[in-house]
Parts: sequence; structure tokens; C-alpha cells
Amino acid sequence: MTTHNYILARRCWIFDLDGTLTVPVHDFPAIRSALGMGHSDTDILQFLASLPSPESAAKHARLIEIEYELADRTAAAPGAERLLDLLHRREARVGILTRNTREIALHTLGQIGLKGYFTAADILGRDEAAPKPHPEGIEKLLAGWGNEPDETVMVGDYLFDLQVGRAAGTATIHVDSSCTFRWPELADLVVATLEDLAEAMARNVSE
Repeated sequence: MTTHNYILARRCWIFDLDGTLTVPVHDFPAIRSALGMGHSDTDILQFLASLPSPESAAKHARLIEIEYELADRTAAAPGAERLLDLLHRREARVGILTRNTREIALHTLGQIGLKGYFTAADILGRDEAAPKPHPEGIEKLLAGWGNEPDETVMVGDYLFDLQVGRAAGTATIHVDSSCTFRWPELADLVVATLEDLAEAMARNVSE
């Protein structure tokens, strides 16, 4: 991973939350079923946005209930605390860009013991910016920090995380415990776990 030192040394780190900083607990087919989407693989947020206002509001409320239930069942991903601690000691900027809500993100971080690494202003959910893969969230975070995309890394476990990084011009890191790495053309660096990423960063600092 030494050829990626230029990425590991970057100052700004933006993370996806669910399945990246947390262990994955989301069963998206089950969530779609609970929202009346049947077997459709349509994006959930796009589906809700397409509904008439009263129905959309009711299903959004149900989605929030489901998301809180999932937050209470998850845990920190292996290596998440170590990685954030390394970044904190380097005085790096850290933020979260999630398709969840900011409030649920804060609740999740409290549940998994990582809340102290982030300020609320640096956590953007679907109400603060257009949902990933739209780059608005990254652009807002960088504008607030006074930093540029070429100083920044987007870390995530799913296609939207890699697409949003590409759209915003940041480096991208794909975390995939299955090591299938389905979108190699969108990832600058791939790791099985955040522990692997933290280990690489620790070596990079010592070199």
C-alpha cells in the first residue's frame, strides 16, 4: 500500500456511516418491503420523493423508525476507533456524509462510541445536502473547512460513496470485507477493513 501514501497523508477525511464506520446491519430488501416497495430495487430515497406528499411523509416517518431500530443494533466497525484516533492525532478534518438523517447519525455515533470524533456541523445527512451520489455534501463540507478536493478522501462501502467522491474530485477508498471490490474503476484504494486502513496509515506516519 506504499504507493498510496499520497492518499493516506491527505488532511480531510469524509466517511460514509452505515456499513463503513459501523458493522453492516441494513437489510435493504426488508426495508423496501416494509415501505411497500415490494421486490423493487429502486433507490429508497428516490422512491419516497416520487410519492404524493401525505404518503411520502408517512413512509419517511416509517423509514426513520426503521433507521433508529437499526442504529440500536449496530456496533463500531473493526478499526474505526483506531483510524479516527490516528486522524485526530494528525489534526485531520473528519466528517460524515450519510443518506441517513443527521439526528440518526448522531444517535448511531453515540451508540458505537465514536461521537466524540465529530462535530454535528461536520455530519451531513439527507436533509442538509442532496443525497449521495450528488456531490453537494462534499462540496459543503470542504467549503466550511476551507479545503480542496485534492486534499480530501471519501471512504465508503458502497457504490454511491465512490461515485460521490469521483463527482466531487476527491480520492476514494472502498471498504469491502468480502474483498470482491465490485467497482475498481471508482476506487483509488481498496481495503477489507478500517483496521487494515489504520495499519497502513500508522506505517505511513512512521516511514
